[in-house]
Amino acid sequence: MTASYQVRGPVAVITLNNPPVNGMGFATRKAIASAIEQAESDAAVQAIVITGAGAAFSGGADIKEFGSPKALAEPNLLSLVLLVEACAKPVVAAIHSVCMGGGLELALACHYRIAAVGTKVALPEVKLGLLPGAGGTQRLPRALGVEPALNMIVSGEPVLSELLAQVPGQQLFHRMAQGDLLEEALAFAAEVAPQRPLPRVRDLKARLTDAKVDPQAYFQFARNMVGAQSRNFPAPLRCLEAVAAAVTMKFDDGIRAEREGFAALMMTPESKALRHAFFAERATSKIADVPSDTPLRKIERVAVIGAGTMGGGISMNFLNAGIPVIILETKQEALDRGLATIRKNYEAQVKKGKLKEDKFQQRMGLLSSTLNYADIAQADLVIEAVFEEMSVKEAVFKQLDAVMKPGAILASNTSTLDINTIAQFTQRPQDVVGLHFFSPAHVMKLLEVVRGAATGKDVLATVMAMAKKIRKTAVVSGVCDGFIGNRMIEQYFRQAGFLLDEGCSPEQVDRAAEKFGFAMGPFRMGDLAGNDIGWSIRKRRYVEKPELRYSASADCLCELGRYGQKTQAGWYDYQTGQRDAMPSPVVAEMLLKHRASLGQDVTVAPRQIRDEEIVQRLVYALVNEAAHLLEEGIAQRASDVDMVYLTGYGFPLWRGGPMCYADTMGLFNVVQAMKRFAKNPMDDAKFWEPAPLLARLVAEGGTFTA
Repeated sequence: MTASYQVRGPVAVITLNNPPVNGMGFATRKAIASAIEQAESDAAVQAIVITGAGAAFSGGADIKEFGSPKALAEPNLLSLVLLVEACAKPVVAAIHSVCMGGGLELALACHYRIAAVGTKVALPEVKLGLLPGAGGTQRLPRALGVEPALNMIVSGEPVLSELLAQVPGQQLFHRMAQGDLLEEALAFAAEVAPQRPLPRVRDLKARLTDAKVDPQAYFQFARNMVGAQSRNFPAPLRCLEAVAAAVTMKFDDGIRAEREGFAALMMTPESKALRHAFFAERATSKIADVPSDTPLRKIERVAVIGAGTMGGGISMNFLNAGIPVIILETKQEALDRGLATIRKNYEAQVKKGKLKEDKFQQRMGLLSSTLNYADIAQADLVIEAVFEEMSVKEAVFKQLDAVMKPGAILASNTSTLDINTIAQFTQRPQDVVGLHFFSPAHVMKLLEVVRGAATGKDVLATVMAMAKKIRKTAVVSGVCDGFIGNRMIEQYFRQAGFLLDEGCSPEQVDRAAEKFGFAMGPFRMGDLAGNDIGWSIRKRRYVEKPELRYSASADCLCELGRYGQKTQAGWYDYQTGQRDAMPSPVVAEMLLKHRASLGQDVTVAPRQIRDEEIVQRLVYALVNEAAHLLEEGIAQRASDVDMVYLTGYGFPLWRGGPMCYADTMGLFNVVQAMKRFAKNPMDDAKFWEPAPLLARLVAEGGTFTA
């Protein structure tokens, strides 16, 4: 049973029991409706309490049913809400832990609400590109007040119950529980049982805090603010209009406006992309051949090799999670510099009010350091974050193999190198795994977990669980040069180079990419990361894959010593201490000479390349390479690829990731564009041959995300 029914004296108790968060799926809705009808027909029952078992009142919709016919099956959520509201006996919602989405809409339909301290309350539908569809936009402004309700609905962020209880004039919570929630709810229900008429949120007036403020002026101001902050997402403005309807319309008319808004948003590509990302993030932890009950190794102490930028950032992730870290370096000067950087990062957070002083001291207290490998021997997990050269990795892992205790997990933060080769430097390849953090490691959400041929299933399960603890989105990758993200981005950068050869400027390409929604274009990204890194990779490619074509423009840039922001000169010019990218006349001249070396007549205006072509070549290069990765089994699923790019490479969230975007555009259309690019003599015709998986999906009328 997903909801139980029990009579306690004159009060019937309906307890939602659909773990983990008492999702409002069809079975649960049906059980609640049946229990309400049973309580109404029992003359001995004078009042009803609805609560939730376990760790939530209700987290809202059951995600297993999201988008399926079951989500609309009667009683749907709106029907259930109306049933509860119309109950002839008083219904009390006993709220605790989590009360979100449809769970809050159910609570708002109850006649009374009592809440436990610490309950997270939210209407998070906007994060899926939607608005609350069962009366949330109409009832919350009436129960809480327009301004705080609007903030909650437009942001989707949770607010603690005790803070909401302090809102002047609020009628969201009639009482805050001081002790046992259920016992206090039973006493409260018995107390209000004889009172009539029953209070209903729908009968309240949605009010602004200051009655003198003109609602029309207030909502116009809010439109300007919300529109500026959410220009690529239609849901926040739709939420605002629904709340405005609560103020300007009768309740039933407002409900109709809410439903119309919900239906319209459900069909938008932005909502589809956000819903795709929601499910994609949850799918990343599922590994086909690793059972969910695989025993985990304990991770109570972590060692990090290297106190540089990556090592320090990696360490902060574990310190933030309350896990002791010991950092090892080869020289005291490097160690001191790394520890000082960690302290400086935390002090900056304290200064900005993002971290309390006691938390800062607590985290620094968990940090220790050493110059001696023997001192890290008892760590449960050791992460190597040294220079990206195989010979350097070899020396480190041979040392680790010699000193680390049996069962310790040995991880490399390599971004491109072969984990299987690294594992062979040890006598325990089953304990070796890749943990590719992204810079800055204490900020970026993505963690590529690289599974070697010998990596143990328990090691894989352990690091995936650990990733959740340190609040990372972990995506499993097989072993190949560059793994998922960097192998794909190489093709993106190759296309960016070919565009320069054909006459584009770096700023034109970046402008098109950023207009599409990337956090930054390829050339600004190169300047930030360091152009010498790509140069090093290309030099290796020239030896290993001489058949692979690159534009030589990036090599010409590096030969000028223009490595990016760190040298104040890359594809752009930079002023000392600033990151503002300024078009460079030196680069413009360099590109003219480079094009002339290709046999082009630079006195003739280059081909005009539209933004649409720029974006297609950049994005479809990602898509085709990802299709190869899927075909080879390097990536488990297309949605994993999307999560890599949404959380690690600045792909626009409202487009759902490269694979979701390709599906939205139509794979047939993607391949037709690729055929056009293959005819371009300046491009790489061989690369634009559709990957076997992509060709097969087009032939079958399929999609990546299906």
